[in-house]
Amino acid sequence: MTSNNPAVFLLMINGQIEAADFPEYDDLYCKYSFVYGHDWAPTSGLEEGISQITSKGRGSQSLVWNFPLDITFKSTNPFGWPQIVVSVYGPDTFGNDIVRGYGAVHIPFTPGKHTRTIPMFVPESTSRLQKLTSWLMGRRPEFTDPKVVAQGEGREVTRVRSQGFVTLQFNIVTKDMKKLGYDTTSIEHSPARTPQQL
Repeated sequence: MTSNNPAVFLLMINGQIEAADFPEYDDLYCKYSFVYGHDWAPTSGLEEGISQITSKGRGSQSLVWNFPLDITFKSTNPFGWPQIVVSVYGPDTFGNDIVRGYGAVHIPFTPGKHTRTIPMFVPESTSRLQKLTSWLMGRRPEFTDPKVVAQGEGREVTRVRSQGFVTLQFNIVTKDMKKLGYDTTSIEHSPARTPQQL
């Protein structure tokens, strides 16, 4: 195999989980993991991680983590493009760690610097009795595997409530995608075309 005829392309991701906006909560931490298709394989970096606990500053509603992300994937095709799943946790009134939000976003397709804001949600109990029981027992509804957030199966029967936002910043670099026939230029960065070129 020569470097002029690559068999795989690379997707390099670095950046950070910058901050969160959860007006009702404080002292939160987050976990992240990547979800990707069968043709994808991580070649370096961390697939999952857990941040430090952060508190709101004086006069600020923002929770700042600045938690680093750094991973490289290789693949033969773009099907199953990686997504990042973020779960946010914090204490309830009894001091138990409970989920404060789940969210997912696809890794940007084009090289460059990107900022994404993920709307977060939490699963809800289906009845008031279940809601009261879960509050008394300190066991709120949560997913056994947070990666289910990145998949569509079974989501239509899950009752959820929106709650907060998480902001991520990505720096994306791709290698050999153009050589394999994939166009990675974004529409806003491509040069203007004349009608004759279209």
